Amino acid sequence: MIGRDPPGQWGPARYGSLVRVGVVLLPEHSWPRARELWQRCEALGFDHAWTYDHLSWRMLRDGPWHSATATLAAAAVVTERIRLGTLVASPNFRHPVPTARELITLDDLSQGRFTFGIGAGGVGWDATTMARVPWPARERADRFEEFVVLSDLLLRQPVTTWEGRYYSAFEARNAPGCVQGPRIPFVIAAGGPRGLRIAVEHGQCWVTIGQRDRPGGAAPIEEGLATVAEQLARLDEACVTGGRDPSTLDRMVLTGLNLDAGTGSLDQFEDTIGRYAELGVTDYVVHWPRPTRPYLGDEAAFERLFEARA
Repeated sequence: MIGRDPPGQWGPARYGSLVRVGVVLLPEHSWPRARELWQRCEALGFDHAWTYDHLSWRMLRDGPWHSATATLAAAAVVTERIRLGTLVASPNFRHPVPTARELITLDDLSQGRFTFGIGAGGVGWDATTMARVPWPARERADRFEEFVVLSDLLLRQPVTTWEGRYYSAFEARNAPGCVQGPRIPFVIAAGGPRGLRIAVEHGQCWVTIGQRDRPGGAAPIEEGLATVAEQLARLDEACVTGGRDPSTLDRMVLTGLNLDAGTGSLDQFEDTIGRYAELGVTDYVVHWPRPTRPYLGDEAAFERLFEARA
C-alpha cells in the first residue's frame, strides 16, 4: 500500500516506513487526454504527480509542449487528493515575483496540494530560447540561491522588499497568501555543496536524479542505489553542518533518466523501493510511459502494476 499524508500536508521524513510514490507526466498532451491521465494517476493511488517546467525539452522540442503552471492549474480542479507540483522549475526563464503569484494561485486551486520543485537549470533549450548565451555555472548557482531565498520570502510574508544582484522585489504583495503554512513546500534539486546547503536551509524535501549526465542511459538498480547512498551521506553531512536534524528533510528519488525505476514487475518494484527506503528515501518518482523515447514503456503494463498496489 502506498503511504499517504492527509490532503494539504507534506509529512515529515519517515525513515523505515512506507515510501510515498509519485509520477511525472510530460505536458505534451491536449487537455482531453491530459485530464484523463491526471485523473488516472489519482485513481491508481499515486501520492503525488508532477510535470516538467520548461519552454521546450530535448528531443521533443518540435512537438507539443504546454505550460507547466497552466497544466497544473487544470489538473488541480479535476483532482481531489493527489499532491501536484513542478519537478523542477528554474530561474532560466522565471523571476521570483511573478512566479510567486502563480504559485499562490496554484495552492489555492489545489486547496493546499501544491509543491514547488526548484532547480538551478542547465544550459539547454530553456537557457537559449530567449536568445542569450547560457549563464556560466557560477552565475547560474548565484541566481538559483537568490531565486530560492526571494521565493521563500515572497510566499511567507504579506509584503516583501528585497534587493539581490539578479532578482529584486519592491513592496511585493502576496495576498491571499498560501493555503499551506507557513508556505508551500519546496523540493530542492541539488548535488554540490552549495546546492545542498540551500536544500538544508529552505527545503522540505531534496530530490536527486542519480548521477547527472550519466552516459548510457539509466543506471541499473544496484549502481543507482550506490550512487544515491553516497549522495544521501553528503546530504546528511550538510544537515549537520547547517544545524538541521536530517530526519526533518525528506529525500526524493526521480527515476527514468539516470536511474532504473524497477517497474519490470510488481515484485521487482516492491523490492526496489524497499531498498531505497532502507537508505532513507521517503519519496520515489516514476514516469508515465510514452510510446516513444524518452520514457518508452508499455502503458497497459504500467497501469496493471499500480492497480495491483492501489
